[in-house]
Amino acid sequence: MSDDMLNTRRLRDPAKSDLLHLLDGVEQFSDEVFPATQALFESLAQGQAPHTLFITCADSRVSPEMITQTHPGELFVCRNIGNIVPAYGEMLGGVSAVVEYAVLALNVRQIVVCGHSDCGAMRGLAGTAPMTAEDMPTVNAWLRNAETARSVVQARTVDSDHLVQALVEENIRLQLMHLRTHPSVAGRLAQKRLDVQGWVYDIGHGRISVFNEDDDRFESLGEARTRIQREQGGS
Repeated sequence: MSDDMLNTRRLRDPAKSDLLHLLDGVEQFSDEVFPATQALFESLAQGQAPHTLFITCADSRVSPEMITQTHPGELFVCRNIGNIVPAYGEMLGGVSAVVEYAVLALNVRQIVVCGHSDCGAMRGLAGTAPMTAEDMPTVNAWLRNAETARSVVQARTVDSDHLVQALVEENIRLQLMHLRTHPSVAGRLAQKRLDVQGWVYDIGHGRISVFNEDDDRFESLGEARTRIQREQGGS
């Protein structure tokens, strides 16, 4: 279907045209993409063995498989507003179950918590987004799991132009701390069978910065690769 025809259909009924657009994509997958990768999907049909649990925001601009250039079966993905991992026992539910299942049942070897630039959840925490307790009480309650990040950033008196980015980064620090409170994670870390890492994805530039916990700073991809290769060589 041409772009002109697609745009005309969307003008008539945006909701239905978007659904048809999704169905067109499914048809293309079934007719073109799947046959070209059929062997891969046949190998996955009886089970999965992902190497990484990837916890990230539900933001539509963040595509874990595209960012990491991974194939189906490699990532076990958990998405929610603000890439939040509630501390164990605080809010047992979907995220806690995903973490436990990924670590104990799937035996993932690493967990990545990935935030991103221009995060709506962090803008909500900063008070720069139209998000109030009255309008969205469930979202507001969920974001209490990031309240400590806001307290830390406020204590630093960050200027308004850098406030959201500071919250994005501090939230990664906080969620990594929360992640370590989960018994399954703590146990595997003690056995040195699991690594955890925090990332921030810059949407506009297509770049990832990686949190270096030893230096308490976010470093470039190149710096992170060099550090990890050096650590591997010394192990």
